[in-house]
Amino acid sequence: MLALLLFLGAIAFAVGVGAYPIVRGLTRRLERLQTGVETLGGGDLSARVKVEGADEIARLADSFNRAAARIEELVRAHRLLLANASHELRTPLARIRLGIELIEGKSDGRVKSALERDIAELDHLIDEILLASRLDAIRGAQTVEDVDLLAIAAEECARYDDCTLEGEPAAVRGDPRLLRRLVRNLLENATRHGKPPVKVELHRQGSNLALTVTDCGPGVPESQREYVFTPFTRLNGKTEGTGLGLSLVRQIARLHRGDVIIVPRAEAPSSFRVTLPAR
Repeated sequence: MLALLLFLGAIAFAVGVGAYPIVRGLTRRLERLQTGVETLGGGDLSARVKVEGADEIARLADSFNRAAARIEELVRAHRLLLANASHELRTPLARIRLGIELIEGKSDGRVKSALERDIAELDHLIDEILLASRLDAIRGAQTVEDVDLLAIAAEECARYDDCTLEGEPAAVRGDPRLLRRLVRNLLENATRHGKPPVKVELHRQGSNLALTVTDCGPGVPESQREYVFTPFTRLNGKTEGTGLGLSLVRQIARLHRGDVIIVPRAEAPSSFRVTLPAR
């Protein structure tokens, strides 16, 4: 009996040793496929996996590659359509501006002022759409340099009467134009949807910089604190703004390896905080 058990054990060991390379080869291919799926899910639409063999795993890898290619094609077409549509809108805008100049002095000034406001709002919307589309298509800031975030915040705060700034000089690596847009959008959101006065704070938090913009408004309900960062979101049926401002703030922050969250406090329920890696 002992001899039989030893014989069976030897056979099982031999089968295990012989099967290990085959099983390991299968699991390695499955791991590569899993990595490809996670990479695609993380936003890298160019992710593909190597197709090896002619079994079910190879067919699954081929199906994944075809699906990923189709997704990339659809997203690219969507971005191209969005960019082209936004570009084409600028032509009628130019004609409308010319028409307003031609009728100047021949019509009610209030009508002209209303038209100018509508054009400015449409022009701003196109600019925001184009920027959002461009940020979707890139993986990192294209212009990278040392940026004095306190100086940018001071310049943007100076555009408003009831806005104060406190903090310390601090530099981040990034695109100065995009970082300025981030600060400006936060201030526009505070003044448009909140209540004055607006307070801006810039302080270090470990290896990061924290830029906090607080106003005296009621704040965002807890159930909608992620929703407000979705494009074209307007709370409580409000029609002011494009609905893209906070979405762009998050896009720009994440492009610079940071993020933005709502940080309500008892004395200041309306407060947004951007964290960025310090220089």
